[in-house]
Amino acid sequence: MRIAMIGTGYVGLVSGACFADFGHDVTCIDKDSSKIDALHAGRMPIWEPGLEALVKSNVERKRLAFTTDLKKGVEEAEAVFIAVGTPARRGDGHADLSYVFAAVRELAHALSGPAVVVTKSTVPVGTGDEIARILAEEGAPHPTSVASNPEFLREGAAIADFKHPDRIVVGAEDERAREVLREIYRPLFLNKAPILFVGRRTAELTKYAANAFLAVKISFINEVADLCEAVGADVQDVARGIGLDNRIGPKFLHPGPGYGGSCFPKDTLALLQTAQEAGIEQRIVRTVVDVNDRRKKSMVNRVADALGGSVAGKRVGILGLAFKPNTDDMRDAPSIPLVESLIEQGASVIAFDPASMGHAAPMLPGLLFAKGPYAVADGADALVIVTEWDEFRALDLDKLAKRMRGRSLIDLRNVYDREEAEQAGLDYRGLGRPAGRPRSALQE
Repeated sequence: MRIAMIGTGYVGLVSGACFADFGHDVTCIDKDSSKIDALHAGRMPIWEPGLEALVKSNVERKRLAFTTDLKKGVEEAEAVFIAVGTPARRGDGHADLSYVFAAVRELAHALSGPAVVVTKSTVPVGTGDEIARILAEEGAPHPTSVASNPEFLREGAAIADFKHPDRIVVGAEDERAREVLREIYRPLFLNKAPILFVGRRTAELTKYAANAFLAVKISFINEVADLCEAVGADVQDVARGIGLDNRIGPKFLHPGPGYGGSCFPKDTLALLQTAQEAGIEQRIVRTVVDVNDRRKKSMVNRVADALGGSVAGKRVGILGLAFKPNTDDMRDAPSIPLVESLIEQGASVIAFDPASMGHAAPMLPGLLFAKGPYAVADGADALVIVTEWDEFRALDLDKLAKRMRGRSLIDLRNVYDREEAEQAGLDYRGLGRPAGRPRSALQE
């Protein structure tokens, strides 16, 4: 099937490459000529495991192409996916749909025949209706259909998620759109991936509801972690104890410094805006947003407490900057308010991240960068694990301790066991774990 993908960001490039790998003929389109030039040269605009090889193999097989020419890119396309950014708008938190609507207006004049226009971008309820109105107003070929097909990709595991999805949600109002999407995803039927056909507005809301619910789970276990510290319980055992209940499940029950990234922060805000416009209160989601904001800002207090109440004049090493491992994404990363606060309060801060330091540098002026995790420890009064990269999971703690000036290890991801850290002479502080007790054997 002939597919066009407007946007070569995270969603567009991963989706386009995976569709091509299914055997479809895919053209990815982007106005940013530097992105297209880089892709032609085999350089990826994002850091995602396995993506470079996937793109290369499908380009070589002539199933995947890149262009800045929208008219050429959508020529003879049976389906056109819109995968442009919908960032949170400054001031009110509403999703900025200007890129979506600009693409739709240009698309209406570029189509040479009827097609199914599919929103992959995360958009508020009713956006599909507005896209259909714009297409008709701008004279798009009849009958051009509009569908919603939200993505549920995890950064760092996007290719596996695309090829082995929990579900495929398609929001469509006519049979032609349903048939085209069914054919596009037919290769996944071999994996018995469930495809859920719903109304367009239902599909749009499903994406926001899914991310909001996961944000609730994260904030819930973070607050439970605080309670565990106060009463002498172990949050990891609590999480295991509740996660074994299949009504709850174990995923997203890992305490940390707060959620970040490209989805949860903006999607929870956008859901609140949608609810406000509909005159419906969303108290749980609103509380989750507030709880998460406060949590990210409070992490500096944990570092200060470990250093006797103040970070002024101290050297603090940061292990991990990206909002999660296996990505270079710094959007709303918990490391940002932590580093900013440390510097504002007079600390010297040095960091290492395997992928995101290039993105972090312009965002965090004053932050120093090291060539590796052990270099971060040199002369440090405290080390803070912010992102749980695999290469941080088996560090030689004795070696770290010898290179440090101080002894504080603040583990915001509970990567290490207290007993192991203390044997290396480190003052260990995790999240939701009682002082002086090693991790429970249940967790091993």
